[in-house]
Amino acid sequence: MRIWTVANQKGGVGKTTAVTSLAGLLAQRGSAVLMVDLDPHGSLTSYCGLDPESVEPNLYDLFRAQGRGGSGAVSTHPTEVEGLDLLPASTALATLDRQLGNRKGMGLVIRRALASLADRYDYTLLDCPPMLGVLMVNALAACHHLVVPVQTEFLALKGLERMVHTLEMIERSRSDGLAYTIVPTLFDRRTRAATRALEELRQRYGERVWQGTIPVDTHFREASRQGLPLTVQQPWSRGSMAFRKLLEHLLAQEAADAAEVAGHG
Repeated sequence: MRIWTVANQKGGVGKTTAVTSLAGLLAQRGSAVLMVDLDPHGSLTSYCGLDPESVEPNLYDLFRAQGRGGSGAVSTHPTEVEGLDLLPASTALATLDRQLGNRKGMGLVIRRALASLADRYDYTLLDCPPMLGVLMVNALAACHHLVVPVQTEFLALKGLERMVHTLEMIERSRSDGLAYTIVPTLFDRRTRAATRALEELRQRYGERVWQGTIPVDTHFREASRQGLPLTVQQPWSRGSMAFRKLLEHLLAQEAADAAEVAGHG
């Protein structure tokens, strides 16, 4: 099972959209895919038609069981898309740092839980909260590849600096490093500000930045209302086509990384 984390320490940059779109495409290709909502706001959970205030079982149950010394069974929910499941959030996740953040092993709960599901899913995509804490630490510790959506505006570039600092800190604690791809989102080519922000993003981070962009597309809102990935609901929209190109890039990048590892083996 390959695990991709979608994270940024700034909200409103398109993390949930990226998770649903990429997961929808992978499911359409025949992969068994799990989405995990680690955000206490539960945007991904709500997107899939579930209520993070009441859905059972949920991700908080898993953390609570681990905090009590148990293993905690991992129960997932099917979505409207064949081959695509969800491990939903609970608003109670907001209390985790205060309740369990200092307990030993709490940074590896997701990694251990997903290991128990390795024979059920080909891919897992993790949707992170926009702040550094036990939930994001779990997501970064578990993943094989990190996707960092960044809105093409200057305030978002400042937020990216914090995220890169966090990555450097996490990489020091991992023996295998952490590959990541910066994805420019909400790009409006009609505005000079967006174009200038994109240029600065590419100048500053170079090859880490995907050469495409995810455009502003009003169809994303309609897909969200229907509870379906845009890549399933309107596969030929501008947004869907952009995510299709992004997926091909991520898969090619993973293949190249695997070949490099094999070459050193």
